[in-house]
Amino acid sequence: MNIFKISTKNLLRNKLTTFLNVILVAFGVGILSILFLASTQIGNKLESNSKDIDLVVGAKGSPLQLILSSIYHIDFPTGNIPAKDAYELMQNPMVKRAVPLALGDNYNGFRIAGTDSSFVGLYGLKLASGSFWNKDLEVTIGSSVARESKLKIGDTFFGAHGLNDSSDEHKQHAYIVKGILVPQGNVTDNLVLTNIGSVYKMHEPSGEEEHHEAPESKEISNKEITSILIQYRSPMSVVLFPRMVNQSTNMQAASPAMESARLFSLIGVGIDTLKWFAILIMAISALSVFISLYNSMKEKKYDLAVMRCLGGSKVKIFFLVMLEGLLITFAGAILGLIIGHTALQIIGLYQESSQARLTGIYFVGEEIYLLIAGLCIGIVAAIIPALQTYRVDIAKTLSK
Repeated sequence: MNIFKISTKNLLRNKLTTFLNVILVAFGVGILSILFLASTQIGNKLESNSKDIDLVVGAKGSPLQLILSSIYHIDFPTGNIPAKDAYELMQNPMVKRAVPLALGDNYNGFRIAGTDSSFVGLYGLKLASGSFWNKDLEVTIGSSVARESKLKIGDTFFGAHGLNDSSDEHKQHAYIVKGILVPQGNVTDNLVLTNIGSVYKMHEPSGEEEHHEAPESKEISNKEITSILIQYRSPMSVVLFPRMVNQSTNMQAASPAMESARLFSLIGVGIDTLKWFAILIMAISALSVFISLYNSMKEKKYDLAVMRCLGGSKVKIFFLVMLEGLLITFAGAILGLIIGHTALQIIGLYQESSQARLTGIYFVGEEIYLLIAGLCIGIVAAIIPALQTYRVDIAKTLSK
């Protein structure tokens, strides 16, 4: 007696009920899969993008907004700070490395970041081809920028004012692509990197031609930048430096670690709510599978008794029912994982921000637990109906 074949035929006999039970399990698993994938990717992005950055200094305002704009490039900056004050702060003995940023323009939604060579060392950038920017209007672009915009070494393009809108282009100056980065797996894949002088030149009044290659104080006395990314020289700086910035200057200091944790805790509230919703769906699916199997066993008591007479043991009949429950929930779990990955891929395609884009082509170890959970639901749902068949009185059943 092939119990797998019999179980499959029993399920196909009630196609609608089987389909609804599979869909219920799939929805629960699918929602949990999306949450696992999204939260893991968000957490990894937060960690990889803020790695080695101890502090961000910028204009006063929301610390979280300052972090989002300067590290993750998914929000508008809090404003600008005087370049002269910023470069003085960068020379502080407590600072090991300071990276200036000048933001405000974009190309096809990819943000143009004015910075200097210290940015390369901070993120460990490597070239796939070409060279790093050196002069005004030279750019080195991230791998995603090159792929999606079809830009190659030597191509030129115009930047646009703003961080997302491409309508207000700076037609007076064209950038030239000097290099393309290898994929870094962080926000730099989506950035257009140039020197700060290029950003100044884009916003100069028409006809004014200055050349900026180094941030010398005589050149920046009346200029502004957006923020500074800072690495501390010693652990003592963690306490002293932010307090000094916040109390003694017209700038603010924000900790990426603290603000990222705060951001993730805010996201976590919604994720926890959805997790409980998914668990509720899976509980309902377990109840539905139980009811359908229980009713099915009541209808098939005579068939099971005949099978016993034909040589089927109690153990085989027991596992026949258990297998039906496991097949339903296993199929639902597999379908749920497919739904979860597909849905997240579609969500990623329609995300406005390329910097925080999610993908369904990503797998996490926790997903194996979803398969195990699906099988557990099948066992729990099928155990009582299976025990009922185990106790079937053959003579009494056939006499009726």
